[in-house]
Amino acid sequence: MHLLRPLRHSSAVARPFLCSARCTVATPKLSAVRGLLTQARDRGPSDATYALFKLGAMLVPLNPAFNALQITSALTHLAASHLIISSEINLPYKEPKSVMPLLAHLIPDMNKSKMESEAVPSLKRVIVVENSMGRVQSGAFGALSNYVDVLRDGEGERLSPKQLDADDVVNIQFTSGTTSMPKAACLTHRSVLNNGKSIGDRMLLTHKDIVCCPPPLFHCFGAVLGYLATSTHGSAIVLPSESFNAEATLRAVQENACTALYGVPTMFISELELLASGAVPYEGFSQLRTGIAAGSSIPAALMSKLHDVLGLTQLTICYGMTETSPVSAMTTTDDPMWARIETVGRLLPHVEAKVVDANGKIVPPNVRGELAVAGYLVMKGYWGDEARTKEAIRPDDEGTLWMYTGDEASMDEHGYVRITGRIKDLIIRGGENIHPLEIENAILKLPSVTDVSVVGLPDQKYGEVVAAFIMPKNASANEEEKTKMAREIKQWVKETLSSHLVPKYVFWSEAWPKTASGKIQKFKLRETGIELAERGHGLYT
Repeated sequence: MHLLRPLRHSSAVARPFLCSARCTVATPKLSAVRGLLTQARDRGPSDATYALFKLGAMLVPLNPAFNALQITSALTHLAASHLIISSEINLPYKEPKSVMPLLAHLIPDMNKSKMESEAVPSLKRVIVVENSMGRVQSGAFGALSNYVDVLRDGEGERLSPKQLDADDVVNIQFTSGTTSMPKAACLTHRSVLNNGKSIGDRMLLTHKDIVCCPPPLFHCFGAVLGYLATSTHGSAIVLPSESFNAEATLRAVQENACTALYGVPTMFISELELLASGAVPYEGFSQLRTGIAAGSSIPAALMSKLHDVLGLTQLTICYGMTETSPVSAMTTTDDPMWARIETVGRLLPHVEAKVVDANGKIVPPNVRGELAVAGYLVMKGYWGDEARTKEAIRPDDEGTLWMYTGDEASMDEHGYVRITGRIKDLIIRGGENIHPLEIENAILKLPSVTDVSVVGLPDQKYGEVVAAFIMPKNASANEEEKTKMAREIKQWVKETLSSHLVPKYVFWSEAWPKTASGKIQKFKLRETGIELAERGHGLYT
């Protein structure tokens, strides 16, 4: 019903739940939820996702890092009726945190037998999944429902859910985005199911594959690239830990003989560092062949290590955004190495794309402009936000709806897409456009640098200047060593690129502010850079 017919050739146009740690569901009838959850009880709470999809409810996975105000805002915006939430919140590199203070914000009196929330009047029920090993005592509160009890109450019920429509909204994803204003993107049965199918096709997944998926399931990476790419191909999926843990990921690959591994660059770097240190023995990886790297560009050195150390010789690269369900372009398992390093591959079947200039005119091949995407994968819109929907999705003269991505890109004569940065991330220095990715790629070649992010900072003379945030290999370097390293970085950029691309500011960092999908939130780095520059830090001449 929902699957698009396969194409002999791509239709690409090159023109000149897991409910994570918490999720909200707008459901028509709780008894129906009980029945479908019960049908899947032997496989655990993760099947709440499939149960809700089958029911026709709208699943809204939320980021576990959201605070009480963000949760309240999201639930209110969507008029959500049910909240499924774990008793403990687990975030990467942090101790588990009880969910009770958050619930107290939503439900001031949890001792009542009936759940009432002044903060979110639409909320009918809060269902708690016990994952704390008894550390959190949520069962004593009458206003809360226990997930196991919901399953037990639905035992024996066999339901015939309503007839589903392929264009019904089934998943509302809050954009993790690199901006400070998340939006609720409405995705349909047709868009997420077909996107997962196409992704699995590109990876050559079969029923024999076992995919290790450490990316979060509240994000499209885990939900679509993970759940739906594997389920449409009969592949197994392994979820190594509730939140990312490099050691747990590597051991999951070893113990389950995984053939595929997913991740963003920072995840892969952490895993390789563990292997290099000997903390995890280098064995049990011979069966690995493929996987997905997404979230940001893959440096050549990292790609080479993933090939040589982990055997990911058929690693694929994905590009997309939440609003496009999410993947629009992807490499194949046999694309040449240059294509997997320099590009994000070619468009998936049934997807169209164009690269346009500031006036909306299609540019010639290999010329940079804004990437726009059309096809089944484009969201229905932002929930309750018609103005921003119209800003993002615009029809052409023929009535085709195009999602304007905000990404600067180029497309060559063979359909390979190169992402050169965010339109808003362009640095305009003295009237010249500077592309941060070009500088980042140059600096990453230095052996003293683990990672780098380049942003533009205000400047009285040039309008904007280049600032580089550096994560050094030697985290314990003293100020003298850092000053010397900063000079070497500046000299390197001058020699390999040009003098106007040399960073005026070099800042040191231990970690980046990132979205759930691993994208660096450059607006936060700019704010930090402005503050540091005003205090006289980071300036080396």
